[in-house]
Amino acid sequence: MQKATLVLEGGATRGVFTSGALDYLMEKDLYMSHVIGVSAGACNAVDYVSRQPGRTRDCMIPTDKSGNYYYGFRKFVKEKSLMNMDLIFDVFPNQLIPFDYDTYLASEIECEIVATNCLTGKAEYFNEKKSRERLMKICRASSSMPLVTPIVNIDEVPYLDGGLSDSVPLARALKKGNEKIVIFLTRNTGYRKKTVSKGMAEVYRKAYRSYPKLVKSILTRSFYYNRTMNQLEALEREGSIFVLRPLVKPVARLERNKETLTAFYNHGYELMEQEYGRLLEYLEK
Repeated sequence: MQKATLVLEGGATRGVFTSGALDYLMEKDLYMSHVIGVSAGACNAVDYVSRQPGRTRDCMIPTDKSGNYYYGFRKFVKEKSLMNMDLIFDVFPNQLIPFDYDTYLASEIECEIVATNCLTGKAEYFNEKKSRERLMKICRASSSMPLVTPIVNIDEVPYLDGGLSDSVPLARALKKGNEKIVIFLTRNTGYRKKTVSKGMAEVYRKAYRSYPKLVKSILTRSFYYNRTMNQLEALEREGSIFVLRPLVKPVARLERNKETLTAFYNHGYELMEQEYGRLLEYLEK
């Protein structure tokens, strides 16, 4: 096991790029001592720690209708969710695409999952190595996108997507103190987030009027994300960190086309294969 911190960005179905890259690392039996996952990156993180290559891919790219986690409009209105979160975080791990809880809970890898506290608007970093049910609830909270999925309560505290407060936990990784930091992004070089439009800002304020600090985090997200990207790119130029990001146009955040998702997964796998030597050189220098 390499003493290094692995940071995994989210991005909903864009996370299939990361799953391809991680599958290659798992095939090479390369594991890092610390992992921090956000949103879809959290799903990738736990499957990496449980040593299950292909599992995230199979969850993200359904092969038949039984694995389709998108609701239609009528279901969306009834369930108040665009995605079947029960399927993703209960039926998949416990029935259809079994998650290896035993390996995960016994692992020496420290795995932190990022979720946003709706009351404080701040990121919280969960490290769950005892309860199977709580682990999946934390992953669910980390992946619950605003407006399209419900708030998740953990210990009677409301949480949403970790990307709202810490999209790329570079500062958290630096705080860990490991000399080596490896970051998998799901956007291209130079990407920066745009500020939320006035119209969308009003939508967020109305939807989450009970959580003003959450709204503040959502509306200032682009500023903190872009500042993090500036710092990340500076460290990358210095050779202080290793970054893997897609070289092709990323898929849409809620992409549903099987072929499109498979191609993006393959891109992650093949790019990691090409960059594997450079990664080893970075880790060993």
